[in-house]
Amino acid sequence: MPATHRNDSASPRSALLIGAQGFLGGFIAAALRARGWRVIAGVRHPRAGCDERRVDLTLMSGAQDWRPILADVDAVVNASGILRESGRQTFAAIHVAAPMALASACVDAGIDTFVQISALGIPADGGFIESKHRFDEALLALPMRSVVLRPSVVYAVSGSYGGTSLLRALAALPLFSLLPGAGQWLIQPVAAEDLAHLVADALQGAQRGIYEVGAPQPITLRDYQLAWRRWLRIGGRRILGVPEILVSVQVWLAERLGRGPVGETMWRMLRRGNITHADAGPRLLRDFGMLPRALDEVLAMQPSQVQDRWQAQAYFLAPLLRVSIIAVWLLSALAGWLTPAATIEALADGSLLQAMPMTALARATGALDLSLAVWLASGWRPRWAIALMAASVLAYTVAFGLLLPALWLESLGGLAKNLIILPALGLAWVLAERR
Repeated sequence: MPATHRNDSASPRSALLIGAQGFLGGFIAAALRARGWRVIAGVRHPRAGCDERRVDLTLMSGAQDWRPILADVDAVVNASGILRESGRQTFAAIHVAAPMALASACVDAGIDTFVQISALGIPADGGFIESKHRFDEALLALPMRSVVLRPSVVYAVSGSYGGTSLLRALAALPLFSLLPGAGQWLIQPVAAEDLAHLVADALQGAQRGIYEVGAPQPITLRDYQLAWRRWLRIGGRRILGVPEILVSVQVWLAERLGRGPVGETMWRMLRRGNITHADAGPRLLRDFGMLPRALDEVLAMQPSQVQDRWQAQAYFLAPLLRVSIIAVWLLSALAGWLTPAATIEALADGSLLQAMPMTALARATGALDLSLAVWLASGWRPRWAIALMAASVLAYTVAFGLLLPALWLESLGGLAKNLIILPALGLAWVLAERR
């Protein structure tokens, strides 16, 4: 089959980046553009006017599905991945079938460079690692130059996601840091920027095979947490260890509920120690001419700002705020249904609302409040639910504030509470964005 990639040396080379909207994707795209590459983002929902192409890994399990996507592409970077399965998003589909179809299409199209972001671990850790490594081996058997990067814990100073967000939040608690167990497990944390530079080097180098990626020296999880606490400029070095059995129970529950940043695979990887083999560093230095920087070196080069503390310390407040909002709306629904009709009608006596069917209105708003509470609890499009909550509160406040002004001075707060609820909903709307 004829090659579909461009050979015009006067034009910038193009790299298709799968997982471009993920945590690592932005760093990889930035590193590639800094080297002069044109980055074509493979995303589920392309935006008009952007260099993006529609990619849905749950639907693209055949090489023919990828051929139109590979037009004008010179190299491919796969940074996609899921930490737990949900519906059609299975490890087999996302980590094996779709990338294997993509790699096969690359061979057919004459694209000779494929960089895969995998993960450090062993297949026994769980389906996440097993599926990643299964594709790694299949990729290396294809007739093209392939580079597989297997990093330890990946972090970024400018932001965090998933497990690294949780660790940063645990380090930023006001009185002490929380640690799973004694925090004695070893990791070799890698800055996302350093991993992205390795990807860029791999695209235009001659490297082949699997490379484990980690900081020059292992550090304990305890030291990792203390380093972040110092960087965030939060005083105190007191650490409280959470018994491993309690963490295991929480992880088990989160896995069954399909929620939470840490699953059973990550928990097993952490307890086993997430470190590279002894020859990993020398191989990186020999083939790439660089090693990832130590955590302290990275943190020293970019001082923290107040926004970093906001992000870390709001981590646990965000779900607490959401639960509180749901509880308020459920209580409001009960009040709308259970308040006696006589009490509701008496409230409107002598006001402009007297002629309105107040009991029916109370029952209807109770039903609305219940539906919004259930919607927000479901987690589906939470910003839409929050926006409708804010709109209903604003409508109640304006209507009752004008037509029944005595509610402003009610002894338990009445309408005055809405002056707090509205900005709380605004904050919940902001915090609902998790990526």
